[in-house]
Amino acid sequence: MSRFGDALQAQWWRPEPGVLAWLLWPLSWGLQRAALWLRGRDRQRARQLPVPVLVVGNLIVGGAGKTPTTIALIQALRERGWRPGLISRGHGRRDSGLRLLGPQVSAAEVGDEPLLIHRRTGVPGMVGADRTEAARSLLGAHPEVNLLLADDGLQHARLARDWQLIVFDARGIGNGLTLPAGPLREPWTTRVPAHSSVLYNAEQPSTPWPGHLAQRRLAGAVPLADWWAGQPPAADAWQTLGSGPVPLAAAGLAEPERFFTMLRAQGLDCRCLPLPDHAPLDPLPWPANEPVVLLTEKDAVKLSPGRLPPGQSIWVVALDFQLPRALVDEIDQALHACHPHKPAR
Repeated sequence: MSRFGDALQAQWWRPEPGVLAWLLWPLSWGLQRAALWLRGRDRQRARQLPVPVLVVGNLIVGGAGKTPTTIALIQALRERGWRPGLISRGHGRRDSGLRLLGPQVSAAEVGDEPLLIHRRTGVPGMVGADRTEAARSLLGAHPEVNLLLADDGLQHARLARDWQLIVFDARGIGNGLTLPAGPLREPWTTRVPAHSSVLYNAEQPSTPWPGHLAQRRLAGAVPLADWWAGQPPAADAWQTLGSGPVPLAAAGLAEPERFFTMLRAQGLDCRCLPLPDHAPLDPLPWPANEPVVLLTEKDAVKLSPGRLPPGQSIWVVALDFQLPRALVDEIDQALHACHPHKPAR
């Protein structure tokens, strides 16, 4: 990132706007007005889909834990009788057309996050720039789906939604300004938007909005080939990893330091390689003679075992992400109340 970009990022996450943020505020105001006009027009054109739509997203640029939230939500709602399907833009993919998720697609074709959600849950899914078109195509291909989850579609107003889950991490809303003066994708309001639930992927709420707290910990690790084969992580893998060469931990996340901190909390001594969010792993960003490398699942989905240098050991570290029961109850009841298509109890 450039020096200007570094300075701008530092301004975003200050509690109060700095000089650079205020200098950019007129541009933010103009872009904000244009975005609000476009969203208002798109909302007027939005058409209700034949099944409930639940959007999972965040207000800030970058990630705040949407992917593990979506995975946990799919699993929890299945237990309530829903048959979910996933729709997503597919950030970082090669094109914007429709593509059905399946065992033969790659992260380059559908995006790393949708592919990870599909691999972890087996949920049917469709990616495409137009989420409404993706939703209708998915329902045509999988008529058994009776609930659509939209991954990262909070600002996609063309997609009509029945409920939305807004996710925050420990950074909250930063300086409270919209892009580019601040990290917000849309203006902050004092009240939670209608038809919304709030989840904090943090130890405590990071904004004034009332919401629920997620619980997250590392579930263990598994060799890359075994992860691709569907093997679960081993909780005692830390002993194996701690008894050999000091591993290199690589993470292409919005907040890679959080991954490194969780590894250290397991008592694991490791060297750290932070990567940009959604970073491609072709070519590999670490040396070919690196003996042991630890990856997040979001990164592992972009790396097939056949691409590893000889003698290199790659371990995938899995996350155990728990949603509060009260949040799942809130969303389940809201979906039943606002749409006539309901799963059997």
